[in-house]
Parts: sequence; C-alpha cells; structure tokens
Amino acid sequence: MPNNKKILVTGGAGFIGSNLTEALLKKGHDVRVLDNFATGKIENLLPLLEQYPERLTLQVGDIRKPEDCTKAVEDIEYVFHEAALGSVPRSIKDPVTSNEVNVSGFLNMLVAARDAGVKRFIYAASSSTYGDSQSLPKVEEVIGKPLSPYAITKYVNELYADVFAKMYGMECIGLRYFNVFGRKQDPNGAYAAVIPLFVKQLMRHESPVINGDGEYSRDFTYIDNVIQMNLLAMEATNPEAVNQVYNTAFGERTTLNQLVDSLKEFLGEFDPAIRDVEVIHGPNRAGDIPHSLANVDKARVLLGYDPQYNMRNGLKEAVKWYWNNL
Repeated sequence: MPNNKKILVTGGAGFIGSNLTEALLKKGHDVRVLDNFATGKIENLLPLLEQYPERLTLQVGDIRKPEDCTKAVEDIEYVFHEAALGSVPRSIKDPVTSNEVNVSGFLNMLVAARDAGVKRFIYAASSSTYGDSQSLPKVEEVIGKPLSPYAITKYVNELYADVFAKMYGMECIGLRYFNVFGRKQDPNGAYAAVIPLFVKQLMRHESPVINGDGEYSRDFTYIDNVIQMNLLAMEATNPEAVNQVYNTAFGERTTLNQLVDSLKEFLGEFDPAIRDVEVIHGPNRAGDIPHSLANVDKARVLLGYDPQYNMRNGLKEAVKWYWNNL
C-alpha cells in the first residue's frame, strides 16, 4: 500500500494496545508490537498474527530496558506508547514498580524514539492527572494535584513529552484517557477495571461491590472512540494540533449506580435473572476522585474528533462481546 506506515505499538498485547493494533492493520499499516506480557495477553494478538503474518511482528521485551526500546524503534515512523502499569490501587500498593514502568520506561521510549528520528510519538496519558481539581467539565489547561502514585507517573509523562518536544524538536501528542472500556478488557485479576469486573460478577449472579454510595461519576469511554482519537493524532497535519494533550472521552457523566443499572438491563436480555442480583456498597477507595467529566472541544477543533459511542451504546456492544467470550 502506498500510504502504509511503519508503526510501533508498545503494550500492544494489552486491552487498548491490541484494539489499536487491529485498527492499524486494517488500515494497511505495518505494525510492530513490543510487550513483556506483564498485563498483556498473547491471546489478544494470536488472531492478528495469523491474519497479518506479513505486516504484524511481535517483539517480546520490556520498556524498562533501553536496549529493548532501541531495537523496537528501528525503522519506525510512528510510536503509539500504550505500555504502562495501570490502576490507582496497584500504584498505592507498589509505587516503585509503577514508577519504573510508567516513568523510567516512558523516558526510555522517548529517548529511543528521539535517537531513531521517529516522526511522531503518541502516548497514553490519563484523566487521573486532574487530581484534586474540582472544576467540571475537565479542560486540558486546568489540573490539580495528583491523588495517587499512578497519577503522578502519568503527569510526569506529559512533562517529559513537553520538554522533549521543545528541546529536541520531537512531535508528541498525549491522550488523556477517561475510563476506557470495551472488548478484550480483562475482567480477571486484583486490579480489573470496574466494567469488566461487574460484568463477570453479574454473569455469575454475584453481587457487585460499589465503592461508596455509588454516586461517584465517570466519563466512561468506549474503546472505538479511543481508537478514533489515536488515528486522528497520527494523521493530524495541522501544526497547532501537535505537541498537545487532549481529553479522550465522550463528554458524558455516568454514576456507578447508573452503570450497574445499565449493565443489569443489557445483561438481562441474555439472562433475565441478572436483573434481580443485589448490589453491595463498600467504603470509598483511596486515591479516587469523586467526579470525572471531560470537555472534548479541543480535540474536536484541532483533530476533528467526533466520538460515535456514548456510554450506553458502547456498553451494549461491550456486554455482547463479554457474553460471547467470557
């Protein structure tokens, strides 16, 4: 293909990374995935490796090792840096490892990309960067103090990307993800995200545990909106659109109580008994922000972002996938 690009996706075996890898391959690009399988799964890549044997390559490696990063960016034009240790609770329990992966690993990738002359470095930032800021909706220029080690690491990523853009003339774009959900998101493990965890519990007729009174709210963002944002960040030609950070969300707020009601409704179409599963309320979780809602005007104006899935439409798709795959 004349327009095919050579692309690296770090963390490409993970939830967001594997969906992004699939979208890039479908567009005709050549993709290399770098993953150490700490949280990613080979199962997310196997169908793609079979379908695109000429255009998808897998490098098993660790972003904490500079030599792995250097090897990964050879002949690469665009880097999508998705590799990270997610989860606020995980970072509270083990801040050192979160910092090694999310800060040192990020810096290793930036240096490797700079030295290899990579055209553009697009990276996963986080809504956790807004910290204790009370303002809603969240606009990119107004942040608060971080509330967890994880939030600190993701904010440091933004600072490093900004400095590398200014010092070395790199093109960097950060995407502040807001509570991404959808197909391939792992419901298992101690740090599973809330939607796949609740889906798994409800499918087993187990009571999901909501932290607090359930009135905390989030801007739940379906994976296809996130894929759209990443592709737009790669394809952007407007100089003003580069070296920016963008909210990546739908721009709609849903409480945890509303989320569970919707999950019961959609899962109840497959198994009516799920509608009667009771919900348990536990204590609030350390490091959690009460409310999260994104303003996505900046992305609309500079990138042409036009998210197609609101929370309920995305949830319906996600539930269908989990019902067929769990």
